[in-house]
Amino acid sequence: MAAFDCIFTGDLVLDEPDPAHWLSGIAPALQRADVVIGHLEVPHTHRGAEMAGDVPAPGADPAHLAALCGAGFHAVTLAGNHIADCGAEGIADTRAELARLQIACCGAGAHLQQAKQPALLEVADKRLALLSYNCVGPEKAWASDDRAGCAYVRINTADGSPIAPAAPLHVADPQSLALMSADIAAACAQADLVIVALHKGIVHTPVKLAPYERAVAQAAIDAGAHVVIGHHAHIVRGIEFHRGRPIFHGLGNGCVVTRALSPSQEHPARAAWAQKRKQLFGFEPDPEYYLAPFHPQAVNAMLGCLRVFDDGRMEAGFVPVFVEAPGRPVLANATQVQAIADYIAYITTAAGLPPLFMKMESDRVVLQ
Repeated sequence: MAAFDCIFTGDLVLDEPDPAHWLSGIAPALQRADVVIGHLEVPHTHRGAEMAGDVPAPGADPAHLAALCGAGFHAVTLAGNHIADCGAEGIADTRAELARLQIACCGAGAHLQQAKQPALLEVADKRLALLSYNCVGPEKAWASDDRAGCAYVRINTADGSPIAPAAPLHVADPQSLALMSADIAAACAQADLVIVALHKGIVHTPVKLAPYERAVAQAAIDAGAHVVIGHHAHIVRGIEFHRGRPIFHGLGNGCVVTRALSPSQEHPARAAWAQKRKQLFGFEPDPEYYLAPFHPQAVNAMLGCLRVFDDGRMEAGFVPVFVEAPGRPVLANATQVQAIADYIAYITTAAGLPPLFMKMESDRVVLQ
């Protein structure tokens, strides 16, 4: 008999009015789980100066975070390339509203010590620890002893260029990787299950894993993590097992509805990026997906699942999700389930990962 079920989502951007509506298509699956964890991509604030460096995301309305409670979320990770886009005020306001709502968080804070502090959750007489790291930069978003920002693993570039999401990120800095491993080992000493979230990968590109991704994820498992979850690419990635423990290399979009990626807007940097990414990544967004103008294959989505049994055994899998226009994720129907499962199997082997063995259950795909 299962002790408890965890569900993990990818990126969450809730810029649009009525966020509960945009989450409602996946909420039934989330509400059935004992623990639900997502990745909050942008700050939720009405304050803060725009940070230069990456293409800045606008702050979302703090009132929108209440929709996470209604959908069933218990915790969110914050270590990403946009969480510091509204400066220290944006991080402080986001953390304050999450605390008010009793949604646990980790990965960003007023200083590095706070950003690295794990979120702790209690379920079924077990303690869970959640850690969150940004692997893609920009460095201005990283916390220090006296600067607000996010926790991170430094990934050195192949050509020595500055660390940024669009740079040729190549290999993890050994000292930074050792610090992450030490954090995980410390979390293992105070929790029964350790979950590590990595903001990593190559955006808007099907299948491909960056050179550093498997090494960093596997290092997290080697340090004691029971499961690694990835996000940032805005398209799902393959799944592998290392030492019998699952690595979801990319959960894609959990729920991303925003006009910040539209080319028809007043903000010059965001408008320019919307045009440039068409050239960089070679796709034209479907105009019907005006709130989620991502790669056409990004309509294939998933919720990561982990079932933890009383004797400590774990069973990993996923719930197939389809993203309907203009950007609302919904639980896949009977026809879509097999197609999405086939897509996950394909991108896994196409990325050079071991093939997956799947068993279909009533509400999920179980990996064997």
